[in-house]
Order: sequence, then structure tokens, then C-alpha cells
Amino acid sequence: MSEQKRHDPLIIAGKEYNSRLLVGTGKYKDLDETRRAIEASGAEIVTVAVRRTNIGQHADEPNLLEAVSPDKYTILPNTAGCYTAEDAVRTCRLARELLDGHDLVKLEVLGDQKTLYPNIVETLKATETLIKDGFKVMVYTNDDPIVAKQLEEMGCVAVMPLGSLIGSGLGILNPHNIRLIMEAAEVPILVDAGVGTASDAAIAMEMGCEGVLMNTAIAAAKDPILMASAMRKAIEAGREAFLAGRMPRKKYASASSPLDGTII
Repeated sequence: MSEQKRHDPLIIAGKEYNSRLLVGTGKYKDLDETRRAIEASGAEIVTVAVRRTNIGQHADEPNLLEAVSPDKYTILPNTAGCYTAEDAVRTCRLARELLDGHDLVKLEVLGDQKTLYPNIVETLKATETLIKDGFKVMVYTNDDPIVAKQLEEMGCVAVMPLGSLIGSGLGILNPHNIRLIMEAAEVPILVDAGVGTASDAAIAMEMGCEGVLMNTAIAAAKDPILMASAMRKAIEAGREAFLAGRMPRKKYASASSPLDGTII
């Protein structure tokens, strides 16, 4: 591998990260399992649902930041559970206050409780407000290339189209649209939602995605720690395969060994 390809960081809002795997903190049995899974994943960006997780707003409850230190990880507050732009903006402002001015956030505004599909109208409204308020927004969206480009042009630092529904484990259902999004993008495109196993993560990276964010695929595995390790390797292998450039698909067989000089 060339030296340039060896130094292959993920760059979000001007900061370099060695890992292209972003992980969540929900659905684990306890904070110790959360900590061990994150360590096994090798992730450097850890997303936290502010409305569901204590990061200091409840002084008498266990604080996630005691297990996942901001000194070690980039904490990425997210607006999971918000169904309006107003709630999402309020949640981001609370996170900024709790995290001493931290301005990198993951915005998601949901449309309904059954599908957790993004409400794009409310997402656009929240994006506009948050960017004007000085936030650096990584935004969860659908796989519409036009919407993705609009969010980029509004000033989002990363656009995160879903692979499939949140927590579904169905994998990437519409790779063609995600490729269209990547072709037009000048900011990182990360698959967010729907990854179920390591092969899903590898596929996203082989396509050329800058990274993958996941939670349920690790936390809901029979062995979350082992799955976190598998996801780490899948992300790394998928990225290397993308950089290496796969062989072209061929209609017919092609001999692995040269035919010239064959002994009859």
C-alpha cells in the first residue's frame, strides 16, 4: 500500500480520526458492557442520545461519561427521540451546555415511531437553525440524493443517509442511491442505520462511504464485544478494498495462471 493510502484519516469538521467506525451507546445491559464494546470497536467518535442517556443532567444517576470519557473519545450528542425541529434544537443546546460548549452534534428528526424514518421537512428546519446557532451538524437523512446535496449546501459537516430503517439489521437496501449521493458530495458521507452484521459494514466501505455509524448491530448481538471487534475489522477491510480497487467483473472465466509457456 502506498504511503498516502496508509495515512487515510476520516476528517470531520477539520479533525482527523483513525477509525471510520462510529458507535452508539444505547441498548447495552450496563455501562461496563458499553465501555468494553466501544473499546473493542476501536471507535473514536461515540454518539449519545441526550434525551435517553445521563451525561450530567441527572446528578443522582450513573453518568455515561464516567465510562466513556470525553478525554478519550469525541462525544457526539444526538437528537434521537425528537420528532420536531424545535425539540431537536432544544436537545442540541442542552448538550452544548452539559458538554462545556461542545458544538459537534448528530441531528436526527424522526417521522414516526414505527419506522423511525426521518422527517425531512423538520430536519431541514432544524439544520438551518442549528447552523445559524454555530453548531457543526452531522445529519441523519433518507437516501434521496437531492435532499443530501441540499443538506450539504446548507453547511452540514457530514451527511448520513440510512442504509435501511434504524435497528432493522436489513443492511444497505438502496446502494445505487447512496452511490449517487457520494458522487455529488464534497463532505463525508457515512451510512447511518440498518447495518446488521460485519458484511454490511464492509459493503458500505467498499462502495466508498467515508464511514459507518451503528449501535444495535453491536449492542443486540449475542456477544456484543466480539461483534464490536468484527465490525472494526470489517470497516478496515472494506476501506482497504475500496482503496485497492476491485477487479472488474467479467462474463466468463479468466485463468489465474498465465497460459504462455505452458508445457504440453
